[in-house]
Order: sequence, then structure tokens, then C-alpha cells
Amino acid sequence: MSDLPEDDDDDPLFEDGGIDAYETAARPTRAWVLHPDLKARNTRRLPEHGLAEAVSLAMALPAIEVVGSEVVRLSKVAPGTLFGTGKLEELKTRFKAEGIELVLVDGPVTPVQQRNLEKDWGVKLLDRTSLILEIFADRARTREGVLQVELAALSYQRSRLVRAWTHLERQRGGFGFVGGPGETQIESDRRAIDDQVVRLKRQLERVVKTRELHRAARAKVPFPIVALVGYTNAGKSTLFNRITGASVMAKDMLFATLDPTMRGVVLPSGRKIILSDTVGFISDLPTQLVAAFRATLEEVLSADLICHVRDISHPETAEQAADVADILASLGVTSATPQIEVWNKLDLVGPSDREALVAQSAQRSDVLPVSALTGEGIDALLDRISQSFEEEKTEVTLHLGFADGRRRAWLHDQAVVVSEADTETGWDVTVRWTARQQKRWREA
Repeated sequence: MSDLPEDDDDDPLFEDGGIDAYETAARPTRAWVLHPDLKARNTRRLPEHGLAEAVSLAMALPAIEVVGSEVVRLSKVAPGTLFGTGKLEELKTRFKAEGIELVLVDGPVTPVQQRNLEKDWGVKLLDRTSLILEIFADRARTREGVLQVELAALSYQRSRLVRAWTHLERQRGGFGFVGGPGETQIESDRRAIDDQVVRLKRQLERVVKTRELHRAARAKVPFPIVALVGYTNAGKSTLFNRITGASVMAKDMLFATLDPTMRGVVLPSGRKIILSDTVGFISDLPTQLVAAFRATLEEVLSADLICHVRDISHPETAEQAADVADILASLGVTSATPQIEVWNKLDLVGPSDREALVAQSAQRSDVLPVSALTGEGIDALLDRISQSFEEEKTEVTLHLGFADGRRRAWLHDQAVVVSEADTETGWDVTVRWTARQQKRWREA
């Protein structure tokens, strides 16, 4: 990972022992993926699709070779080992025969369950949160991204100190979940984590202040912000590249994009916008990551238009869309921010389904079917984005005091002032503006 904090040379977080130790090894780590299917669990997903997503997550790390995977049906959870004794023995025999070194459990695993399973099976074990944290650590490139992922990992590790981690060792691209920490005193680890959290928060505060200054500067620019959001691997970065001509990494891989990217775009209508590519969402996103990345995700909150990019070819596209809606709601995005659904990857849909999707989208003004890969439907999407900012304008009169000179200047910069009159206490300014401009003025 590049762009690391300059003062981290002596930091135990950057010692050997993390996932990069496997990246430099002669061969990748042999892994097996398990998806527990608990009957009592209320979920939108079919277990087979959940397993497929978990395998894709595992394959997103080059240090891991997925040897096999399976859905494990559970009538109830065993408190100490998650799985029943019969299944434990069956899996132990299989792992030994296949030479498995790492087991990935697609779901929550308590510290006690993790310790017992590792001891019984003789392997390292990661749960879903650990795996996603490893992927984020491997992908973060900016200083802010690095700090955010480290903070999320520390928060997660602190909650699992029953397992008695060592000094949170890692080399560069992970957090030691795979690398194999040993035993040490819990209290010593807790103090080490708390000290590290304080230091990281100080560094992150400085970086966040810089981002806030950039956001404030953009608020003064009369160009609307359009944010691309969606489930991971929905094709946001490919669409971003298609529209902007940029070269953001776009691969058929979960979490190919982690750090947000913004570019200015001139639409065919001549209107200028700022397009933002954001990190992809995923079901059961670790709460530690949501908290740590809130500053980055706030770019979505400041957007004037949200384009929800969906992989319309995915068998669970509706469930993915529901997960995205839940995360947007948790971030505080309301119906006040206009949204467009972009049904992407139309090129992967069969002819009959394709006709049905195109007909269905024609009945809705907020849906555009496209293929970011081939360019089909992109012109219509750009026209729709442009139309979104042809908003109805209202005329109001504002009274500004002499102390509001900066806000008065902002109104003139936006070219919304119809007339202005001096008063004894300031100015009476009549403006004609859109709801979007009114929102920005309040934030200015």
C-alpha cells in the first residue's frame, strides 16, 4: 500500500507478519470458504448466492487460493464452536486432506468460536468482517484511506481481545488476520490499541479538515455534484471512465475502487458537472468500516444527484439494491436528494430479458438501462442527468446583515440575484433560484 503516514516507521502495525508475508511467499495460502445457513436467520439472500459472493471476496486477495467452498446448513449455532460436533469432524478431515491453511467463514464468528475452531482444525480462520478489512487494507491508496482502514481494524481487534492478539503486526497490506498472531497479555494489547487509536484519530482529523476545505471550496463552484453509488462490482468505475475519459481502475472484482475520485465533466448539453466515483457497498458491511469511512461517504451527502448503479444482470440485483438503499439511509441520505437508477451491464442480459428490462425502464423516468462497457444508453443517461438540473425556480427576498457579506457575494457568484436594495442594517436581496441552490446557500 502506498502513501502511508510518514511517522509510521516505528509503528508495530507495520512490522512483518501481515497478509503481505503471504504475498511474497512461494505459493498462495490454500483456503476454504464456508457459508453458514442458519434457518432462524432472516436474510434477503439465497445461501448459494451468499456463498458465491464470499468466494468472490476471497478471490479479491491475491495471497489466497480458494481450493473449495460449501454452504453449511445450521439448525442452531453451537456457542463454543459455531458448528455441531459431526460437522466439525467432517470438515477437519476434509481440511487435512486438502492441505487447507485458512478457513473463511462468511458471517460473524465470536472470538471464542474462532479460537476453538482454529485449535481444533489446525488452521487460521477469518470471519466476514476480517476478510473485508483485509481487502480494504490491500486496496487503500490515499493517506485518508489508509488511516480509515487502520482505525476500523483497530476497533474490530479491540472487541476480540479474548483471542489475545500480539502487537497488531502487519507489513503493509493487511492487519495480521491471516499472518498468525500469537499470545500476549490482553491488558497490554488493549493499551497498545488505545494509544494507536488516539494517534490515528489525530492524523485522520487533519486529513478530514483538508477534505472539508475542499468540499467547502466546491460548494462555492456553481457546478452540481453527481455521485455514483451502488453495490460493489456494479460497474461504477467503468461507467465513470466511460463518461469522464479517466483511467480509474475498473476490474471484475469486488472493491476494485476504494478511494473516491472526482472529475469535471461537460455534458452534451453544455452543462458542467462534477462526477464522483465512490466505494462500493456490500451486504453486512462491517460497522467499523461504516464509521471509519463516514467522512469519505459524506461526499454522497453533499451530492446534488445520486446515480444508483445496479448490475442488472446479477441474479440478486433487487436484493443488492435494497442493501444499498439501507446503507444510504443509515448515512442520512433522504428523498430530498434526487436519485436515478442506472441499470448497468445490459450487454450481459439475454435478448428476451433485455427487451423486458428496456420496456420496464421506459415506464419510469428515473431509470436508465445502459452498458458502460459498450457505451449503449450513455447518451440518454447524460441527457437525463442534464435534465435533472433544469429545476423549477422560485423567487424569494432575503434580508442580509452587513456581517453576511460573504454569503451575499456567493449569491452574486451564482448569478441568482434579481434585485438588491440597501437598508440601514444590510441588504434586501431578491433571488430566483432552484431548491439545490437554496440548499447550498444554507450550507455556504
